[in-house]
Parts: sequence; structure tokens; C-alpha cells
Amino acid sequence: MWEQDGKMYHIRCKKGDVGRYVLLPGDPFRTDLIASYLDNAEMTAHNREHRTWTGTLLGEKVSVTSTGMGCPSTAIALEELIACGADTFIRVGTAGCINQAKRNKETIGGIVTAAVRDEGTTRQYVPVEYPAVADRRVVEALAQAAKKLGYCFEEGITYTKDSLYTHIFPEMVPLAEMYMDRQKVWERANVLLTEMEASAVLVISSIRGCRASGIMAFSDLDDAAGAVDKEIRTACEAVKILIEQDKAQ
Repeated sequence: MWEQDGKMYHIRCKKGDVGRYVLLPGDPFRTDLIASYLDNAEMTAHNREHRTWTGTLLGEKVSVTSTGMGCPSTAIALEELIACGADTFIRVGTAGCINQAKRNKETIGGIVTAAVRDEGTTRQYVPVEYPAVADRRVVEALAQAAKKLGYCFEEGITYTKDSLYTHIFPEMVPLAEMYMDRQKVWERANVLLTEMEASAVLVISSIRGCRASGIMAFSDLDDAAGAVDKEIRTACEAVKILIEQDKAQ
């Protein structure tokens, strides 16, 4: 792994700087908010789009690292975090809702069970036939945490893409008709969410022998800030569940 001064080149962390459990927002400045839910959190590093805090939950070291937007920078962060000793990842972010039929008025987001790999980064790792699937233990921990806290997050598949505006404004691009037809396919196939990072988190975690899932708040909610607060609380509670399970093994 590419190092400089004993630290990972991009995230600027070394072994011991991060815990085995890592929460992964996209926005560097959202790490500050998430870190406030940890005990004794301190900022470990900030380089480019990668900002890292490390604290504790239940006495175990837990970190927060921002990935930036999209799969390329997400893959870099994940590889370097794994090299630093992390092995359990929860993507924490916002997403659009593809399948409104799977969403009721109480649903504020989704728990990622798998991802459609419509991006280029993971295809440079492994053929597209390789599934992007979440770790069942992390999914279950997120589901248990949401139930305990009384928050409604629907479990489902996310569609990971490389371009934001082709989804929001498909009429802008020459491939408009093809792109809109593909969106109908994902809706009919019961894909729940759409975002830009999850498939990299899932695929790289799988091939590196790590665990991962994600929890996403819908981006179109009136109280988007409240939904983000609830997903962070759910992610932290899920980490506590995983810590207790890991200690019991």
C-alpha cells in the first residue's frame, strides 16, 4: 500500500489511528457531526476529501472517515482504512428513492442489502457478474438498531451510479431515453435507493474479507436534517450491537 511518512498516502492515517469499526459519510464536514455521537472523539487526519475522527463506543475504538463523492475516492479510502486495520464498515449518507411503492409515509430511508453495480470502479476489481452484497450481520445489526430506536428504515437494494445529474435531469444528456428506460427497469426490479458509493464499499469489503452495509436517509424529506440525525443514531447503535456480538465470540 502506498505510504508516505509511515501513513497512508490519501487518508493520512496509520495502523492504530482508526478502529476496526468505521462509519463512512461522503461529506468531510459531516464527520464532525457523526464524531459528536462517539465518546472522546478526536480528529485523526484531514487530507483532500478524507477527514477522519476516532473515538469509542462501549470502550471500543470506532472511527469516522469521509469518502468524498463517487466510487473512485470511496475505493481509495476503503483500501487504506483496511490497510490500517479496519474491517467493519457502515456507509452513512443520503440517497434518492427509486421505488416509491416500497416507501410508506413513516419510511425515512433504507438499509442496504445489495447494490446494482452501474459504475466503473469495481469493474476494475472484478467482473460485473460478481455480486455487490452486504454482510448479513451488519444488515441485521442496522435493522435491530432501527427497531430499537423506533425509526422506519426499509431494507433493500441500492443502485450505485457514476453520474448524479443524469439521474436528476436525464433530459440533459444524449442518452436520455435509454437512461429513463433503465430507471424503469430498476423500479420494476424493486430497487429501493440510488446513490454513488455503496457498490464500492460492498465489493471491496467482500473481496478483502471485511463486513459492510449502509444506511441512507432519503434526500427529498422535509426534515432531511432530522432524518440524517436518526440514521447516525441508528448506525452508532448498530456498531454497539456488533461490538457486543464480537466480544461474545
